[in-house]
Amino acid sequence: MWQQRIRRADLHKKIMPAEQAVQFIKAGMTVGMSGFTRAGDSKAIPIALAAKSATQGPLNLTLLTGASLGNNSDGLMAESGVLARRSPFQVDADMRRSINEAKVLFYDQHLSELAEQLRSEPGYPIDVAVIEAVAITEDGHIVPSTSVGNSASFVNQAKQVIIELNTAMPAELEGFHDVYLPKRRPGREPIPLTSVDQRLGSTAIAVDPERIVGIVLTETLDSPSTATPPDVETQAIAKHIVRFLENEVALGRLEKSLLPLQVGIGSIANAVTQGLVESDFEDLTMYSEVLQDSAFHLLESGQLKFASASSITVTAPMMEHFFNHLDQFRDRVVLRPQEISNHPEVVRRLGIIAINAALEFDLYGNVNSTHVSGTKMMNGIGGSGDFARNAHLSIFVTKSLAKGGAISRVVPMVSHVDHCEHDVDILVTEQGLADLRGLAPRERAALVIKHCVHPDYQAELADYFARACARGGHTPHVLEEALLWHQRFEEQGDMRKAELAVN
Repeated sequence: MWQQRIRRADLHKKIMPAEQAVQFIKAGMTVGMSGFTRAGDSKAIPIALAAKSATQGPLNLTLLTGASLGNNSDGLMAESGVLARRSPFQVDADMRRSINEAKVLFYDQHLSELAEQLRSEPGYPIDVAVIEAVAITEDGHIVPSTSVGNSASFVNQAKQVIIELNTAMPAELEGFHDVYLPKRRPGREPIPLTSVDQRLGSTAIAVDPERIVGIVLTETLDSPSTATPPDVETQAIAKHIVRFLENEVALGRLEKSLLPLQVGIGSIANAVTQGLVESDFEDLTMYSEVLQDSAFHLLESGQLKFASASSITVTAPMMEHFFNHLDQFRDRVVLRPQEISNHPEVVRRLGIIAINAALEFDLYGNVNSTHVSGTKMMNGIGGSGDFARNAHLSIFVTKSLAKGGAISRVVPMVSHVDHCEHDVDILVTEQGLADLRGLAPRERAALVIKHCVHPDYQAELADYFARACARGGHTPHVLEEALLWHQRFEEQGDMRKAELAVN
């Protein structure tokens, strides 16, 4: 079977086991691996690297990816001494622990930026690129699998390339990709993308076959999405957003087809997209990073006519359905490099409606997407900042409570700022929606308290705001209390006052 997929015969001699391929990866190297939100990631090389580290000692690699890896690869490499540094995004619990214990140094970065730095700065020379593929063309070029991510940039920069040819993925994925990379600066021409369904490049990643040093055969599917089905709260969030968008149409600010949608990864974002299935919007388009189950439900409902992303991250049943109906989606889905899917210039040009998740937000609209209690890294900023600052509408969503009510997601002051109030238009919890556009800080705070805060915290937050206003200032705060709720959680495991937490 693999013979038909490797269409350049002289590359057949480069097939080898992963244990042999990792001999090209030396201690201290910088490695670029394919993978974007658990999709299209390297499956065999991380395991072989962990085994090599166990026998030969820590490798201390710098690992760059598109976004998160699947199949527990990040955690395995972190725990086995493979990694010294990691960028730009991860979601693995063991990796997270290693980062927060400073065993692995993590460079959290906007997902659109890494490829640009690779191209223009000497600090990130890629020694080896490890790329998952479903086929290799007659020219020796690489046909990616379920993501593009930063793969094309890694291949373009790397001194050596290892290909993981995954025969569990259908070869018919060839043709879904649009591989286009901007030129070097200065004098770069604009990215000529003016509509979501436009194609700019090729269906494979160009590479000099001489730089391909090994081909490893695999047959492991992507880790399935962990997004949970919509619940009462996420359905409420979706309804608030649908009503808001319906009102924008009624006011003549949007057409019934809206503008291209970007929806972040995760259960809440998936539920929001699912909520659009029951709406009256039509001829929708999506220009996003990731396509989740709900995007395919929208495609099949006929409401979504075209979807552009950098990866496909779905549950196991949806993955099987997608693979069994590739022809149904072939002309309606395209996968691009993440620096194109997330490029600020393109986001601004297309007028994206961006919907992303927050860990917490505060009275004035500042959003924390990354740090628990301001210090502990969760996953990373991902692509939310690429979209938030440049979108036509920047919407952030979260449930109002966490940890059974011990945490309020709406606080007096966020413990870490990823998206300042200038980049945030709309805030939504299951309690309601606050439209912050054109409002001064005091006006914003009143709306956030009224519409977004859970009743268990509403009175105390209103009291804080009143006392802050009495002190004065354009953005009023009681500085000695601004992070008091976070301090309470650290000390007593609950943000509420002690007497309320007990009750």
